[in-house]
Amino acid sequence: MNLNNHNAMKLSQFRFRLPEEQLAQFPTPYREDSRMLVLHRTTGKIEHKYVRDLPAYFGDGDLFVFNNTRVFPARMYALKEKTLANIEVFLLRELNHEMRYWDVLVDPARKIRIGNKLFLDEENTIVGEVIDNTTSRGRTLRFLTDYDNSEFVERLYEHGHTPLPKYIHRPMSAEVQAQYDKLFPDYPVEEMDVERYQSIFATEIGAVAAPAASLHFSKQLLKRMEIAGIEQQFLTSHMSLGNFKPVEVEDLSKHKIDAEEIHISQQLVDAVARAHAGEKRVCAVGTEVMRALEHVAGMGGKLKVFDGWTNKFIYPPYPFAVANAFFVNLYLSQSTQLLMVAAFGGYEKVMQTYEVAVEKGYRFGDYGDSMLIID
Repeated sequence: MNLNNHNAMKLSQFRFRLPEEQLAQFPTPYREDSRMLVLHRTTGKIEHKYVRDLPAYFGDGDLFVFNNTRVFPARMYALKEKTLANIEVFLLRELNHEMRYWDVLVDPARKIRIGNKLFLDEENTIVGEVIDNTTSRGRTLRFLTDYDNSEFVERLYEHGHTPLPKYIHRPMSAEVQAQYDKLFPDYPVEEMDVERYQSIFATEIGAVAAPAASLHFSKQLLKRMEIAGIEQQFLTSHMSLGNFKPVEVEDLSKHKIDAEEIHISQQLVDAVARAHAGEKRVCAVGTEVMRALEHVAGMGGKLKVFDGWTNKFIYPPYPFAVANAFFVNLYLSQSTQLLMVAAFGGYEKVMQTYEVAVEKGYRFGDYGDSMLIID
């Protein structure tokens, strides 16, 4: 297969069959107990490990780069004025804090027109007025409320739900619920989602999807990494729904992904420079971390302080400039995340590893198992 130019790669080459039961509906009881496929990209060797084994592959002076974005409760349910139709309102981002303008998605969209009002609570203390159409499902809402601005956002989030991807079903089927009850006795699933669909180092509010690879790290695992001399640094990349937006064009060069807000500090820039100077490993944790690093480094290969947006779409072949190790989840067929992983690990090796993952019953998706790619 010719991998020398982008035109060689087509979407259909990234299709694989995944049994529905391997789409993870809930996490493992302990974060670091997820399974971990290890792919040595130079030799193609595959190992079957657990996330708790991660420190064994790294040493003193190596660097892990995490995403410290925090997921906010973006999925809401409202009643449309007059008809009282049930409408899902998915908050995307705040456009104007003072004016209380937000970009949202609505479902079903055909019922929602400019001028409609949506009631988010029984007391009608928060009302969303549709003031613009942005896309087929997208709307701009102006929220009407007597709360001051800071209290308004607090109250708004109180009415929200954890924005799980659509392939995670709540409520669960009886069979899946039974599995859950066995693993998480006396732990309501809604409480579990609030805690576990969030990394333990999530501090910067702004994401509508969790950085899935970060969900595997516990305080104990981070402490073991610290003792081993592995440095930990953070960037911020506020995950957008573009992470779940399907690629619908066979020619990958024609696909556009949604922009994400990213922030890279001088502290991270210095840490990467030290690791490179010492010929140490730099491990990007999650595809959004890799995208942010590559967007800022660009073709020059030098990281710098950055506050802005990226819509960089990475697919094979691609010359990575910053990280030389990659810790990721197992992603879905034909997803933008899988395309990036294949660009880093090598198309044939990654797709072969995914075949093994399916065969061995690994769990896929945000609550699923993981994969480490190293040389």
